This record gives sequence, structure tokens and C-alpha cells, in this order.
Amino acid sequence: MHERSLPASPNWYCSRCSDVNSSGLLGVGAKNIIYLIDVSASSCRVVGELVGHKDFVSSFSFCQHAGQSHVCVSSSNDGSVRFWDSDNKVLIREHAAHQSPVAAVHWSPLDKNLVVSGDEKGVVVCHWHNTGDTASFFPEPRTIFCLTCSPHTWSSVAVGYKDGMIVLIDVSKKGEVTHRLRGHEDEIHSLAWSPLAGEDAFYSRPEDTNDGVSAGDVAGCYLASGSKDQTVRIWSSSKGKAVMTLKLPYLKKRGSAVDPGVKERLWLHVHWPKGQPTQLVSSCFGGELVMWDLTRAGKQRWTLFGTSSEGQNHSRIVFSVSSVRLQDDRELLISTSMDREIKCWDLASLDCCWTLPTLGGFVYALTFSPVGAGCLALGVGDNMIRVWNTLTTQNQYDTRSFWQGIKSKVTALAWHPQKEGSLSFGTDDGKVGIYDVFSNRPPQISSSYHRKTVYTLAWGPPVPPMSFGAAGGKPSYSLYSCAGEGVILQHDPSRLSGDAADIDRLIRDTNSIKHKLSPHTDLRWKPDGKVVAIGNEDGCIDVYEAPALKLLCSIQQHHKMINTLRWHHGHGSSPELHCLLASGSSNATVYVHDLRPVIENPPESPVVMTEPFRRLCGHTSKITGMAWSPHHEARLVTVSYDATAQVWDVLPEAAVCNYRGHSGYLLCVDWSPVDPDAIWTGGKDFTLQEWRVSKQEFKKPPKGEDMKANPKQKRKNKKASVAGGATPPEMNGETVTGGEKAAGQELSGEEEEDEVGSTNSAVPPSDLALLKKKKPRSMLPISTSMDHRPKEDLLQDCITLASVKHSAGCVPGQGEHVHLGLFSDRQALYRMFEAEEEGHVEAGHFDSVVYLRLWSGDLQGALQLATERGELNDHLLSLAPMAGFEVWSRTAEAFARQLCLQEQYLKAASHLLSINRLYPAVDLLRSHKLYREAIALVKARLPADEPVLKELYTCWAGVLERDGHFSSAAKCYLAAGASFDAAKVIARKNDVASLRTAASLARLSGEASLAQSLALRCAKDLAVAQDWTAAQDVLSSQDSLLVSGFKKDTKCEHSLSQIPLSDFVLSSCLPWCLCLTRPQVHLYSSLHLTRAVLSWLLDDDGQLIKELWQAAAWVRDAGHFCVSAELCRLLFPDGTSVAPIKQSDLNLVSREAKAAADSLQAFVHYHRLYQHWWTHSAQIQTVNGGVSEPEGSVCPATGSFGELDFDASVLLSEHHAACQATQRSVREIQERLAAMVLQHSRAQGGQLHPEEKEADGPIVQTSTASESSDSQR
Repeated sequence: MHERSLPASPNWYCSRCSDVNSSGLLGVGAKNIIYLIDVSASSCRVVGELVGHKDFVSSFSFCQHAGQSHVCVSSSNDGSVRFWDSDNKVLIREHAAHQSPVAAVHWSPLDKNLVVSGDEKGVVVCHWHNTGDTASFFPEPRTIFCLTCSPHTWSSVAVGYKDGMIVLIDVSKKGEVTHRLRGHEDEIHSLAWSPLAGEDAFYSRPEDTNDGVSAGDVAGCYLASGSKDQTVRIWSSSKGKAVMTLKLPYLKKRGSAVDPGVKERLWLHVHWPKGQPTQLVSSCFGGELVMWDLTRAGKQRWTLFGTSSEGQNHSRIVFSVSSVRLQDDRELLISTSMDREIKCWDLASLDCCWTLPTLGGFVYALTFSPVGAGCLALGVGDNMIRVWNTLTTQNQYDTRSFWQGIKSKVTALAWHPQKEGSLSFGTDDGKVGIYDVFSNRPPQISSSYHRKTVYTLAWGPPVPPMSFGAAGGKPSYSLYSCAGEGVILQHDPSRLSGDAADIDRLIRDTNSIKHKLSPHTDLRWKPDGKVVAIGNEDGCIDVYEAPALKLLCSIQQHHKMINTLRWHHGHGSSPELHCLLASGSSNATVYVHDLRPVIENPPESPVVMTEPFRRLCGHTSKITGMAWSPHHEARLVTVSYDATAQVWDVLPEAAVCNYRGHSGYLLCVDWSPVDPDAIWTGGKDFTLQEWRVSKQEFKKPPKGEDMKANPKQKRKNKKASVAGGATPPEMNGETVTGGEKAAGQELSGEEEEDEVGSTNSAVPPSDLALLKKKKPRSMLPISTSMDHRPKEDLLQDCITLASVKHSAGCVPGQGEHVHLGLFSDRQALYRMFEAEEEGHVEAGHFDSVVYLRLWSGDLQGALQLATERGELNDHLLSLAPMAGFEVWSRTAEAFARQLCLQEQYLKAASHLLSINRLYPAVDLLRSHKLYREAIALVKARLPADEPVLKELYTCWAGVLERDGHFSSAAKCYLAAGASFDAAKVIARKNDVASLRTAASLARLSGEASLAQSLALRCAKDLAVAQDWTAAQDVLSSQDSLLVSGFKKDTKCEHSLSQIPLSDFVLSSCLPWCLCLTRPQVHLYSSLHLTRAVLSWLLDDDGQLIKELWQAAAWVRDAGHFCVSAELCRLLFPDGTSVAPIKQSDLNLVSREAKAAADSLQAFVHYHRLYQHWWTHSAQIQTVNGGVSEPEGSVCPATGSFGELDFDASVLLSEHHAACQATQRSVREIQERLAAMVLQHSRAQGGQLHPEEKEADGPIVQTSTASESSDSQR
């Protein structure tokens, strides 16, 4: 196993791409691999990986239950959900219940066997780990972004969708939706349940909530959500409503800068730490983490992480956050970010404990500085250079990143031999530059660009025409770059703005070479700068003597392109080893050449070497990199496409050890300059690994035919994926591209699909792909194949063709002479075409048949064949008018049908418009529910009164109404002239705003009855909410809502006057309702008053009187005397309606109505009489107290007060008197019977028992209470 490692970057835009278990093991999904990292408060270490997914990992979760914390689950875009044993790093099981890419997975924190996952189609799958059973639900037809299981109720799961909807489902009830949480306007990125059950952890303020949270409300649990709309919301799961909204603060960037040319979208992750129910962690705009105090008031409710020192925060957006509590009770927070760093935070101090850099691309180059010990530079395919101080003791991963001036993959690196901190780099787009890693200045970029990828950089002595000279006795250096086009350029590092020189001119001039040189693929200067070795594309290695670059020898042992060259170091070794040159090519054998005789005694003419000094065999694929050990003599390490690194003892040609820790082919290697046992390797798997020679169990690379067949199989898989039209996946925020090459040379095409290029910059297409472009298929394969026969047959063809030209002979264009049709007349050509068409049909190449028919002039036949095969395209359709309008029209219609099958409906409609088929185009759009486009088309091309326009509006409104988009549906109904339907559909939402809008819309449209009904419903809701002003405004806006009020004229007779209904209701009903203490009385009295108003509107006087009497009776029976008096005053105001109610003025038919009128009249007069008595009683008390009264107010002689202003005779009813007399008689009889029973009891028992005394008491009390009640009446 490796010692230290930089893993691949965690995947971007995933809601849960990392998780940590109780023992401190962190799992991170990167590409299609899960990396396991052991974390502590002081350090971290990559301990393994879980490999098996075919596509990139979208979500990962540990089982947090005791005894199962080593079990974890992951989901992938390949549609699978896999269960792993993290201790043994093996797959336990997997299920493929999903048919679409899985977006999220979570292991229930309450049920140790329940795992819930959701895919992009909206399907939620529950899997029970103990039994292996699965159950699928489809709560919403939306794209799932995230989900999380409740830690308090095992069956409750929260699901977040792409459109901003959050749904709470009950998996024990077949996925039944318990709440739909609406409020967010964009993607739901993350969900987190409160660690504390109940909803009394904090109190929300009115301005932060739609419904206030009451203390002690323990039903349910809080749920936090983070959305792309830049808000964090806290929800009540019991009420299904938001109780708090937190808006992200705009913070200035701290620490390292960010490339301003890179555009990144917001990702808002939320995490609720365990044991802290009032604190919530969330990400922010630029990678900052903030801690929200949910109990704090005011705007500053958050605390920023990492404020104690600069540069602690992430520099890009954060995607995932997880926490763990260690054995020492320290709680750590782990975060992953787009800046390709994993950070650990101490939740107590909010400071960063450590940072683990990660890699977002292939590791193309790695090299240790020859001046700064332990300073390792990495060139990575994520457009960045890393410089790692591997010897530091305080920070184990002391790494700096350099991205300025780099817009593509870093494919080559080279440290300056003497100048500390000077690092040259080459990129995939042909750029060459120099960085000073100890300063913050941008790099120097050479003005001379390569046309293709730079694969090799080397510092060496200058050669003509560059003239540098020495300064102070120190030698100067030039920078040499070799790129994919086969050119080596010499750059002046002190003047990179000048033109670089192509050394091929010097080579040809010095060695009098007239022919074209083979393209160069690698170069390497000998450490003493005397000679340079240049590898070529044809497998030849040329060795030149500086400074004139005289050719000394040519090594012709490899038969494939040279990938890498390395000279043996010149310090501490035997002189005979100084001139060893190791070379690796696209074959699997490594050759070591001894050039000491040639270098020490340069020959006058070039020497050709055909035998190597040593041959190292063992690798099973191409060699991509090598490095000599600086601590040993003749010890070499090589890396290969066989995914292994091999250490050799060169002189005996012995294999020392083989390292197999990588999961993909290797591209670069270097030996540690300070540790003889440590080697560093990097490659395709996005990782850099340090490993020790002494700890490897294998000696040689693995053998087997499967290793050699692997590239071919990958090539087949790639072709199959391209044919299937699959889109490349996004891994680490990057998209799959082609053009991968090994370091220093061309990469094999079979591995192109594995390369990942950053989406943050526009990378030009690989120029290598142009050289490797597949030859197009021949249109005439039969005749072409006939031209590749043996030489004798080709000569015989010439004789046969001559005999046809000058005399009768065979028939060209058919049979065994089909290929001769190309050299004969037109009829022979047509016969050859027919034979070729038959061959194409058998091979399934119908597109070639179409083009052959086009060439022969049969345009209609070509179009007919393409139509039948469903292979029409824009090019063929553009040729159709040449065959006539009818053919063109028929072809356009067929192409439109073909496009519909391909779900290209807009393009299909456009082609129908091109042949003036307007109505079919509209029908096509409507049938596929593209109503907006269909309406736009009709309005643009047809008159305004077109009937189809109204049909489109109506159909669209129906669809919108079913989907719950009521406001949009109302606009469609209005456009269609259906105002009534528009008002009704808006009112369906049944809230105050919708009802008010619907009432106004109905009033403006002339729908008076509907407007009245909606206004009453709105006023009722406002009255329940005690918003009297708004209710009055709603009712007063409806002119048709009027009510009759009773007024007294000069003749004390009733006259009806029109007053607004709103005034009647709000001034009569609502104020006195506030005085009630019993809600039942409030409810029933309000109901009867409302029914009285409706009866008045219907001219039903009898029902009006009965309802008014019922309203008064409810208050009277409840014992609210003062309230009943206030009700009488409001219904019959003083000075307006004090005259007796005359039944002749009312149309009373039923007996009940007349009785109710009498009761109501008596009830009103009783209160008037009581008021009159109370007023004059107060006057008497005032007179007795010595206070003077106005004259005439009191009559001392008689002691009587003024006349009554109403007729109280209605209270003196003979019927009432007779009834009261009968009741008194009954009570007397009851008293006598009670006395007789008492005497009888005493006569028998001598005296009454205590129980009888107690029973006798209430009878008397009841009788007394009854008499008192009668006296009041």
C-alpha cells in the first residue's frame, strides 16, 4: 500500500458525494471510485478505495449504527446502488431497481436495514439490507436532486426536486405524500433534519416565518433546505410550512484568488451538526462556510468559519459537508469543494485543522526540484500546477496551486537546474511558460506556440543561433520544448517575447542532411550538457554533440515511437555508468544503451547502433515514463500502460519489485531525492501515490492475454458507446474528451474515452485526433477491393479492358469484371452502381445507396429509399425541390414524421411550414403539448378571430389547471374570452389573494353574481383572520352587495334604505363577536347573522326574522346580557329603528316566523325598558346625592319619570301571563308532594337520613331559581 497519496477530486454538483462514519473513516466519491480516507483532528491518510461502478458516483452514505459502521452504500449514474464493506474493501451486494441515473442515496439513521435512493425520473426505491427486498414509489414526476431519511421517524423521508419542490413521504404507506413544502424557486441542493425531535428548539420571529412557531409544539421535527435561489429555509414537518428563511450573506473573497474567467453556479449545502439543534452550517457564494445561530435576532445571525487567519476558507463553491464526533468529544466538519480541496474544521473554534489537496485530471508530469530538496511539482489535467513541499513536518500536505495563464492541461514540467523556484511548463494547447513558484506574479509565456500538445521540456546549453554567453562564470541555459507536431523549439528564458528557434535547421546544416527529418517525440540533455538524445516517431534515437548538434550515432533498436529517454545521473557512480541512456517506446521492452565509446571518442561519421547494452523485459504494454535512482547505481524505475511501476537492477537485468496500487495506466514517475526507498507515481486514475520499494510483494508485472487484449476491448466499448449516442458523463465537474497521450508522445486512441478535460475553460480539440482520423468508408467498396488483388490479376485487367475497347469481349460493370465499369461507358458504370448498391444493402450501409442513386440521377428513388429507411436528413431535403414540388412536399412531410419520432417537434413543424402546411404544423405542436409555440405560430400567421386560437388557449388552460398553474391558466381563459372560467380557476387556490383577484376579475368582466360570491368568501377568510379593514375593502368594491337597514321616519314607520353590505356586516356582526368568550356562541351567532343577510337578499322576510331571533337567542342563552344588549343596539340603532316592529310591514306567512317576530320584538323592547330603567335609576341616585338636575327631568310629587319612547305593552301578553300562572301552580303542587314525602319518611324512620337532607336541598334551590327566572321574564 502507498504511504502518502493525493486522491482524485470529489465529484461536483452532487448532494451527498461524501460521508464519514463514527470511527473517522471518510468516504468520497470521485469519478467512478470511492476513496476511503482516515481522518483525525491533526491529519488524514488515504487508506483505500472501492472500485466497481461503471459511471461516476453520485451519492455515498455510511451506515451509522453500532456494529455496522463499516458498511456503506453508493449510487451511480449507471443506475446501480452498491453496498460495500469498507474494512475489507469488497462489494457486498448491489441492486439495479432503478432504470435511470441515481441522484441520491441515504442510509436511514433510525432503521439499520433501510436504504432509500432516488433517481432522475423521480422514482424512490427502498431497500432492506437484511432481506434484500426492494419497494419502488413514484411520489412526484419530477427530477430528484437530493433526499434524506428522518432520524426520528423511520418511515419519513424528505425528497428535494430540481424545480424547488420538497416532498415529505411515508415509505410505510407506499410512498404516500404527507406534505408538499412549497417556497423555494429553484433547485433543492441539500436537505438536513434537525438532530433534536420536536419543534421547540427555537422560536421564529414574525418577519422570518409564514406561520409562527409556538413553544412546546413537539409534534414533528424541523427540516432545513438549501436551494439555488440563495435561501436556506427551516420547515415544520408537522405543519408542512416554512418557519424561517435565511438569506445568504454576500462576503468578500478571503485568501487565494479565483480565476475571474471561470463561471460557477451557486451550490447551497446545509448540514445540521449532531447535538446542536440551534446551529446550522451552510455553504455560501464563494466557498465560505457559515454557522447560523437560529435563536439569534437581527440580521447578523451567522458566524464565518476560518476568520482567525487568512486563506482558511475554500476559494470555490462547496458541494458536500459531513461531521463526526471523535473519542475526545471533538466534533470535526469535513467539506469538499470545487477548488479541489478537502478541508477539516473544528466546530468548536470554527478553524481549519488541515487541508487535503485533490487532483481533477490525469497526472501527466511530476518532477522533484534539483535545488529545493523535497519540492515536488505536478502537471495535472485540471489546468493547474501543484507544488508540494513533501518534507514539511507541520503540514503534511503543504501544497500550492498555480492556475494563472494556464487554460488547458499541463502536460510537461521541468525545473531549472540551478535557479531555485524557476519551473517551466508546457500545456495541451501548445503553450510554453515559466513560473516563479516563490512569488505571486503570473507566469512568463513564450510568444512562440506549438501547434500541438507539448510533451517534453528540457533545460540545456544554448545552441546556435541563440547566443547567450556566460555571466560571472556561470553557464546559461536555454529551454527546449518538443510537441506533438514533431518540432523542437529553443526558447530564450530571459526573453520569451522573442521568437523561438527550430533546431531542425541547425541539425540539417551541420550534418548536411537534405531529406526531411523524422518527427521528434522526446529529447533529453545529458547532465553535463555535452550531448543531447532525441527520440523520433520512427523509433530511432539520434545522439548529437553540442553546440553544433553534430550527429554522433543513431540507435535503431526500437521499432515504434520513442516515448521517453533518461540519462544516468553523473554523481556518485562509476564513470562507466555516466553514459547509460535508457529508452522506452510504444512497445513493452525497455532498452539501456552504453554510449561511452561514442561520447568519449566522437567518430568522424555517424555510427549506427543496433544492439542494446541491456534489455529489460516484463511490461505488457507501452512504456510512458522512467527515472534513474539518485541513490543507487544502475537502478531504474519504469511506468507503463499496464498500470504498474517496475523497479529494475539494470546491470543484471533483474526485476526488483512491481507496484500495482493504481487503477489505471501510469504516465509519470520520479524517485524521491531524499529517501532511497520512496518512489512517486501518477497516471490516469487522477492520483499521485508515494510507495516504498521494500514493501512490495510482487517482483514483475502481471502476465496474461487479458492485459494485452484490454486496449482492444476498450476500443470496442468506445465504438459501441459512440454508436449508441451516449453523452459523456460529468466527473469532478469535467466532461469526457478525447486526445489522451502518454507523457512525451502520442497516446493510443483506445484510451481516449478515459481522459477528462475541465469544463471551466474551452480546450481546443486534440490535434492528434486529426492525425489519427479514421479513413472514410469507400462509396465503391467492391471495385476498390478488386484493385487490391495480386499483381498478375491487375495486369490481366488491363488486357481485358483493352479487348473491350477495341473488340467484342466481356461485359464490364458486372460479374467478375464489375470494377471495369469505372473505365468503360455510362451503361457499364450504371451496372457497377447496381452491384455496389447490392453490396451496401447487404452490409446495411443504406446511406451509401442513397448517394449512389443521387450520383446516377435517380433523385426520387434516393429520397424514396431514405424515406423508407427513416434516414432523411437536411441535406437530402434540400435536394428534394430538384425533383418537383410534389416530391418535395411528400419528402418534407416524411421528414417531419421522422423528426417527431426523434422528438424534434419544433424542427418538424418548421419543415411543415416550409411547404405551407400551417394547420398540420399547429396540430403537431398541440399534440405534443407545445401550446406556447403553437399559439405564437397561429397569432403570427392567422387572423385574430381564428377558431383554432381559442381552442389552443382552452386546451392549454386545461393542462395548466391540472398541473396547478392557476394564474397561467387564467390568462389563457382570458385570452380565449372565458372570463367566468378565468375567475373560477384563480379562486381554486382558495387563499385571500386569489379570491380577491378572482372577485375583481369577475367584476371587471361583468360576472356580477360570481364576483359577489367570491367577495363574500374572501371577506369571510379576512374576518376569520381579524383583518377588518381588508374585508371591508373587498366588500365595498362590489357595488351589487347592498342590504336594507331599518330606519325610523317621522311617522315612526319602517322604511327600507340601501346601505352597503360591508357596513352592515362589519358594523353589526363583527364588533360584538369580539366580546364573546365562548367560541361556539361566536360561531353559531355569526352563522345566523350571515343567513339573515342572505335571506334579506332573497326577499325572504320570514327566514330573515327567524335568523335574527336565533342570533339573539344564542347570546341570551349563553348568559351574555351585555353582549345581547349591544347586539340590539347595533341591529336597531337608537333614533333609527326604535319603533315597534309591525308584522304588517313584513311578509310573514309561517307560524314560526310570526312567533319569532313577536319574540324578537319583545326581546328588543325588554332591553329598551332595561336601559330606560337603568338610566332613570342613575338619575335618582344623583338627586339623592344632592346633585342638581335640570328642570323637568324629575317629578317630585309623583316620583315618576318621563314617558317611554316606545310601546312596552308587548311585554304584557295574556298568553305569557297564563303560562306563568300555570308554571306557578305546578311548582306549588311539586312542593306539597315533596312535603308529604318528607313527613312520610319521618313517620317511618323517626327522622331524615343525612342523604335525604342533602337530596332535599337541591329541590328547594331549583324551585327558587325557577321563580327567580320567571320574575326576570
